Amino acid sequence: MGEKGRRSAVRLTARGAIALALVATLAGYVLAAVFGVEQIVGAAFVLASVLGVVLVNRRELLSLVVTPPLVFFCATLFVELGRAFGSVSIVQSLALGLYTSMTRGAPWLFAGSALVLGVAWRRGLRDNVRELREELKAGAEVSRPRQPFVPEPEGYFEPKVYGTPRGED
Repeated sequence: MGEKGRRSAVRLTARGAIALALVATLAGYVLAAVFGVEQIVGAAFVLASVLGVVLVNRRELLSLVVTPPLVFFCATLFVELGRAFGSVSIVQSLALGLYTSMTRGAPWLFAGSALVLGVAWRRGLRDNVRELREELKAGAEVSRPRQPFVPEPEGYFEPKVYGTPRGED
């Protein structure tokens, strides 16, 4: 009775998949603070990113593939900004916290980005890139009529009077 080739009816937009990854990464930071296990952040980021690329509409793969680094950075910036507010020097604490968190999360970031790219490639990213190239090529081939440079006449910025010409007073 069930069809073998039937796909899941749940589809996300690229924005939805990005929001999923952002919320999951922020939740990972909360869980890491509660349980003291730093790897939860990276695992949550990778799982949410892969889940997002699996559930996103195929026509939006190109938009989604470039966002994992930005999502991870935004989540980290938000968390580190919150931590920095309690310190004496907010800027110094923020800079050090960002450096430390991004360094600690780099392997997870690279793994998540690579997995997203790999899954998206299998789902049809190549077709999205081909379509984008064709659209760009078609846009470049449309030649616009070239108009020679014609300088404005003298007095161009003077106010113009429309209607019937004035008579001499």
